Amino acid sequence: MKAMVLDNLCDLNKEKTPLRPADLPVPEPGNKEILIKISACGVCHTELDEIEGRTPPARFPIIPGHQIVGRVEQTGRNVTKFNPGDRVGIAWIYSSCGRCRFCLQGNENLCNDFRATGRDADGGYAEYIKVTEEFAYRIPDLFSDSEAAPLLCAGAIGYRSLRLTGLEDGESLGLTGFGASAHIVLKVVKHRYPDVKVYVFARGMEERGFALELGADWAGSTEDESPEKLDCIIDTTPAWLPIIKGLENLKSGGRLVINAIRKESADRDQLIGIDYPRHLWMEKEIKSVANITRKDVIEFLDIASKIPIIPEVQEFGLADANLALMELKQRKIRGAKVIIID
Repeated sequence: MKAMVLDNLCDLNKEKTPLRPADLPVPEPGNKEILIKISACGVCHTELDEIEGRTPPARFPIIPGHQIVGRVEQTGRNVTKFNPGDRVGIAWIYSSCGRCRFCLQGNENLCNDFRATGRDADGGYAEYIKVTEEFAYRIPDLFSDSEAAPLLCAGAIGYRSLRLTGLEDGESLGLTGFGASAHIVLKVVKHRYPDVKVYVFARGMEERGFALELGADWAGSTEDESPEKLDCIIDTTPAWLPIIKGLENLKSGGRLVINAIRKESADRDQLIGIDYPRHLWMEKEIKSVANITRKDVIEFLDIASKIPIIPEVQEFGLADANLALMELKQRKIRGAKVIIID
């Protein structure tokens, strides 16, 4: 099978082609596994974190990619949930132990044995992938393959982030950074919370214009002061400055939710500027988002199909995976990037 693989960590400011094309054996599914012929795989900022070593792969070479859509090609002999031809998706959560208290509570995102697709197991920048049937999801008919791919991570993690804000209708929400996840969150909020005002903070004029097109009530730069203090903010950026500025823009008792697997180090010295009375006092909160659960994916796919939420996508061929990654690194973003596997 054709695949794009990562052989080692590298600095994407210096290395523009971190992935190499490879011809690999098609995986053989085990008793409880399904083999999926991949048709689309979303491109996520977490791939940049993997390549640059902030959340390094468990082994090399590795096939990245964790927003995967395809059709079941073959089933193991003990598979009961799926049949050949079924359209399914795979998300960031590839597996967990299933036995610890977190797994038994449905919080397998916190499991010590959490394994991530494309980091701890081969992912979706390839023609085929295998996974246990418990970690695959039926894709609603409404979505095309490329539309469905971003829903499996950008959408699901955005949905989890939104739930963790505790947002109620009539309150105010800030979105810092306006890429794949934030643009889906905005669509959800405008449907589910019609009286919520959404304020978007983004570096680029194109991102701000896109946010206003989708219904944001205001859009400004990352360093701007919002027109009013906000009840909650979701930060989807790889930087540290948005944390400082977000805390400044929160109301008393407000909550900042950080939707990122890792933060980059370039502006980490911004944290030195935290001033307790200005940024943290008055019971302001900071909460991180750790991965996603299977329930997040299942619930969000159902919600997205009912609203419906149709993400904006830019398509790339498998051979152009490096180009898609570099555009993401350079913040050339409008919606979500998706690799199409012919």
